[in-house]
Amino acid sequence: MEKTILAFEHVTGVRPRIMRPVRKFVLQDISLELKAGYIYGLIGENGAGKTTLMQYILKNNILYKGHIYIEGTDIRKDHTRILGKIGYVSEDRLFFENCTARQNAQILGAFYENFREDLFCDIMAAMKLSTQKVYKAMSRGERLKFQLAFVMAYAPSLYLLDEVTAGMDPVFRMDFFHILQQVIVDERACVLMTSHILTEIETKTDYVGVMAHGLLTSFGESPDIQSVLKQQKEGIQ
Repeated sequence: MEKTILAFEHVTGVRPRIMRPVRKFVLQDISLELKAGYIYGLIGENGAGKTTLMQYILKNNILYKGHIYIEGTDIRKDHTRILGKIGYVSEDRLFFENCTARQNAQILGAFYENFREDLFCDIMAAMKLSTQKVYKAMSRGERLKFQLAFVMAYAPSLYLLDEVTAGMDPVFRMDFFHILQQVIVDERACVLMTSHILTEIETKTDYVGVMAHGLLTSFGESPDIQSVLKQQKEGIQ
């Protein structure tokens, strides 16, 4: 039986009660299941809710109705421990700018029970990136490689990759998806990634979700994403 890594059950965001009329973006009745051993893609126009969906998992101060489970545990019951099961890679993730890759790994790796510094160094070497390079001196691609090595070093069961392949050089992009295949090959983890490169999502992921205005309008195998997006724009669901 395939293991469920992530499950959303009718998750709808709760708008905060505040004095001034501010519109706050929320998810609307999201239900989905991600199984171990697969790469899932999430697409939609800017502001559709892709990054917001990930933030509902990562942050413990977002109010919502419904339930989000990681490996069967409601994330609201023990959010700190649950974060140890999640590997988040994003251009927006913060690290110590004036520290080297290895120093960052040593400092932040202490917060993850299963973090292995030796494994981190091996993965960095395989990516041809020095552990002695200072984070602020890294290019965008190098920072994402470092982040991927860091999260792989504590073996999370859920990888959340937010627009990581944008601007990635073609050679490493091929290596990158080879690495993701290695991550899921033992069927202990799954990957959820967002991307604006539709051909990449069509060819490199197993299942695809389409989002619009906080709604998950389509989820499943999707060999023709362009057709799904066209229907979405025409109001056909």
